[in-house]
Amino acid sequence: MNDPTTALLSAAIGFLLGSVPFGLLLTRAAGLGDIRAIGSGNIGATNVLRTGNKKLAAATLALDFGKGAAAIWIARALLGPEAAGIAAVAAVLGHCHPPWLGFRGGKGVATALGVFLGLAWPVFVAAALTWLAMAKLVKISSASALAGLAVATAVAAAWGGWPLFWPVALITAYVYARHHANIRRLLAGTEPRIGEGK
Repeated sequence: MNDPTTALLSAAIGFLLGSVPFGLLLTRAAGLGDIRAIGSGNIGATNVLRTGNKKLAAATLALDFGKGAAAIWIARALLGPEAAGIAAVAAVLGHCHPPWLGFRGGKGVATALGVFLGLAWPVFVAAALTWLAMAKLVKISSASALAGLAVATAVAAAWGGWPLFWPVALITAYVYARHHANIRRLLAGTEPRIGEGK
């Protein structure tokens, strides 16, 4: 993108939408307190599930997913197709580092999936189906998410070339980095199953 103003606006749209902390807002509204005080301390759906409220966790997942997709659609509609990639990366960064929460947010998986839908539906379908299959097979949230992201990156490379590959690959790399502790536990065989522990 050659226009720095358009790039900056794309990043702002993505970051601001991505930074809405739905997990925290929903748990507080439901009278469950601060979601950051339980489990992993993250604001995403996996940690909301640890409250025992499956409906609230599902709502968090849907809203975090939705804000990722919305960021792409809005940026593309207002600023053109080249804005999508920048808005995509910024939306995930906004979720992971919301300024309203001291820049400490979630790990970005649901928002990344929403972003993938906004960028190209085959990338989203590949990621979602892999995530669901792995969740059913191993029942470990982090392993399912990481597998889905890896497959999404491969599909992006095959489907859309560089304009699609670079944002998907960058998001995948960043979300993997956010899961460094999970990866260590997976390698050690100590990562908890869905709904348990950290």
